This record gives sequence, C-alpha cells and structure tokens, in this order.
Amino acid sequence: MESVMSSNQNILQSPASSIKRASLKKHDIIERVSSKHVPLKDEKIILQSPRFQKKLLGFGVPGYPVGQCQRQLNMFAEGPPYFYFENVASTPKGVWETISRFLYDIEPEFVDSKYFSVSSRKRGYVHNLPIENRFRILPLPPMTIHEAFPDTQKYWPSWDYRTKLNCINTVVGSAPLCERMRSIIKGSHGKPSINDQTRVIYHSKKWNLVWVGPDQLAPLEPHEIELALGFDIGHTRGSSTRTERVRSLGNAFQTDTVGYHLSVLKNLYPNGINVLSLFSGIGGAEVALHRLGITMKYVVSAEICKENRLILRSWWEKTRQKGELIELEDVQSLTDKKLEELNDLVGGFDLIIGGSPCNNLTGSNRCTRDGLEGKHSSLFFEFPRIVNVLRHVMRSKGTSKNRIVL
Repeated sequence: MESVMSSNQNILQSPASSIKRASLKKHDIIERVSSKHVPLKDEKIILQSPRFQKKLLGFGVPGYPVGQCQRQLNMFAEGPPYFYFENVASTPKGVWETISRFLYDIEPEFVDSKYFSVSSRKRGYVHNLPIENRFRILPLPPMTIHEAFPDTQKYWPSWDYRTKLNCINTVVGSAPLCERMRSIIKGSHGKPSINDQTRVIYHSKKWNLVWVGPDQLAPLEPHEIELALGFDIGHTRGSSTRTERVRSLGNAFQTDTVGYHLSVLKNLYPNGINVLSLFSGIGGAEVALHRLGITMKYVVSAEICKENRLILRSWWEKTRQKGELIELEDVQSLTDKKLEELNDLVGGFDLIIGGSPCNNLTGSNRCTRDGLEGKHSSLFFEFPRIVNVLRHVMRSKGTSKNRIVL
C-alpha cells in the first residue's frame, strides 16, 4: 500500500501541468489511502500473455478463448459509480502508466476494434466495469471491407490483399493522391509491378482508400465511416460540413467495441441508468448504450464543439429518447459545486464515461506529441478529478451503494 501512495505522490508532485494536477489533491486517492489494508476483489478474466497483449485482445474478445487468470481491483476502485476512459493505445512512453495511476492503478485494457468491426482501431481503456458475461451488440456489424461495401468487390484487384480498414482518421486521402494512384495503375495497363503494387497498397492502407472503379481509388465517404464505426448512416449529416463530419467521426468511439464493454450494465440496471458523458463528441457512448437496449434516464453531456453538440441533440430527438439530455460546453466548467448539484438533480450517476483529446498522444502527430503535458491532451486530468469528486460526493451521501438493482 505504501508503494501505491508513493507512486501517486510522485505524479501529483510532477512540475508539469501543476495547475491541473493541483486540483486533484483534494479528492485524488483520498478513499484509497484511508485504510492501511486494501482488500482485492478477484474476477476471472482472459489471460493476457505477451502474445495476447501484442494482438490487443484486452481481457478477451469473442472467438478467442484462452486460459483464465484474475483481475484485481482495490475496494475503492469498485463501482458504482462505474467509470470508463478511452484513448489511443500507442502513446509516448509512460502515458498509460500515468493514466492508470490517476484512475486507481487499474490495469488498462488494450483492444483492437478489428475483432468487432471492419476497421482496425487500437485503443486503451481504463475502467472498473465487471468483465464477465459481456456480450456483443446485435445485429453483428459487417466484418470485412466487401461485407461493408459490396460495390467495391467487382473492382477489387486480386493483388490488393486488404480485408479490413485501417484506423479511421480525422482526415481522408486527397484527390491528387488518388489521381497519382490511378496513373500508376493505368500506366501499367492493369498489370502493375510488385513495387507499384506495394506503393498503391501502402497509400491505400494509410488513407483507407477503396476501389470505386477499374483503376480508381477513393477515400471513404462520411456515411461509410459512420457504418464502420457502428453509427446509423446519416448520423452526422446536416450538422456540419463534410470535412467537419470526417474530423468528428475520426475522434469518435467504435460503438461495437465500446458496446461490448458496456454490455454488463444491462443486467445491472434493468430500469435504466444516469450517465455523465465527458468529451462526448458525436455521442458514441450514448449510441452504444442505446444499441444495447439500455435506457438512459439522464445524460449530462460535456462537449466543447458546437457541431458535435448539434449531432448528439439531433440523434437524441430522432431516436425519441425518453430520458433528459443536459448539455454543457466544457468539462472544465464542472466545478465541485456544479458536480454536486448535478448529482443531486439526477439522483446519482451510474456511469462516468469519456475519452479526452488525443491530439498530443497519437503517433500521427509528430509536431506536438507532448503526451499528457500537451495543450489538448492535458485535459485528461479533468477526468480523474471529476471521477473522484463524484465518488466522494456519492459515498458521503450514501447513494452509491444503492444504485444497482439486483
């Protein structure tokens, strides 16, 4: 236990992001260090061997049965309220260790969405949700490019071996790039050399280009990205420009993957749940819960982008949600007092979910990849601050233990 306290003190005393981290001191780990003896809760999970970690199978995905081991959560990390944090898996050194330390030293679950969808999307998740009896959202989504976009199959050359999309990004391949690829194919009279094939496939994988003609590659359209991420086609339509739609989708959850993790909540909360959605984006968490058939009684959503708020509000109304959507613009506006007021309003939160900006974490950002000290990604520290404030408020009022219907 002393090592746990020491590791957290080191993080809190780090000079970088001192202002944001200072706000955590009042609540961070207070509950954890209130006892010298922290019992551990055992849960059966999928074995994470080095080989499995490399494949990003997390604590297990459908179709990959392996041996059993045990997950250990200290008693102060247990829900409710449950929390669920997501970000890119590949980050600068030490980022996920820091994220874990600020969230009760919970081991991250690294998962590739290719096991749940047509696209590969490597993400890490830190959460205190149960990991047994998880299930997939039905109906199952298309798992290959040709299943998702059958019109591409008739143009797909035999030498293009791709069956999955690469990670969905916030930008798409340009028209000049597609034209260069077309020139390579046409110049070879349909029989490109190995070098040309390699070049075309490289750019096609990087930019998720698909075949739309005999010699023609094109980037995915927004409605195709929506399908790949598990949203209804047209989810982002009408609220922003094509460029903004692509950017918003590139930052969204892959809802089939997240839904698999959240599925355990359906039996825990048969009468519905109250959700605090941080960095809500276009509502990936809300869509996943809806697809699972979980009623959302209250959703308090914090999202700074106006276009994203319009998308979420439009979806909420189109799907005729029966609960109440409360929209806020900035997670930094959620002071301790405001959080307590919201908690009292909804009668306690069951789930706190979100993924802070990855701008300074992602490997595609070679200019300002500053980790959690970056201008945008330092907003991560708002997540554990809010989690700790709400857990302190709910437990002091005795509401957290009464949230689950058994």
